Amino acid sequence: MPILFTDTAFSRLVSLACHDLRTPLATVSGFAHTLARVDGLAPPADRYVEMMIAASGELAELIDALGMVARIEGGRYEPALVDADSLELAQTAAARLGDGRAEVTGQGGAIAVDREAAEIAVHGLARCALRHGGLERVSLAAEAGGVRISPITEAAAPIVMAEEIRDLGSAVGLRIVAALGGSAELAGATLVLGFHATRPG
Repeated sequence: MPILFTDTAFSRLVSLACHDLRTPLATVSGFAHTLARVDGLAPPADRYVEMMIAASGELAELIDALGMVARIEGGRYEPALVDADSLELAQTAAARLGDGRAEVTGQGGAIAVDREAAEIAVHGLARCALRHGGLERVSLAAEAGGVRISPITEAAAPIVMAEEIRDLGSAVGLRIVAALGGSAELAGATLVLGFHATRPG
């Protein structure tokens, strides 16, 4: 007879898998970085090492996102809200997207978020907008109370808003925003992410 997992048990299983995946990933990433420091590494081996390092980073981000959503879905996530700045949040998300993939504008403003979780959310949603919108570049506008991501193309909109579950980053990002007590709304071609201006209570 097959073992049937409850939602809570399944979320714990996913969390355990994420934890166990970190060890072999750390090994691969560690040796890739070691090889990158070897003098005289000839092409195309040097390029292969760069690709291994980049892929290791992407895997780490996916594991972080999956682990976070498993905690949320299992009712085990308690956000540690700290004072932050929406401009710093937008800049961090842009840096994680890579050079030239995002333009950051705006003056920013005070928000209260779990910084690591919020970074995962904004990065995942922005990457979804890029990937499924067929875009080369996305704009992150930091304002008082949150971040605006644009453009959200007509093709990307239902995926960004998780009406069609076809992107892990957006599905996780929206759950994180909700778990932080924030909001995510589509206003025309702009995704408006709102967060607490101050820590509740």
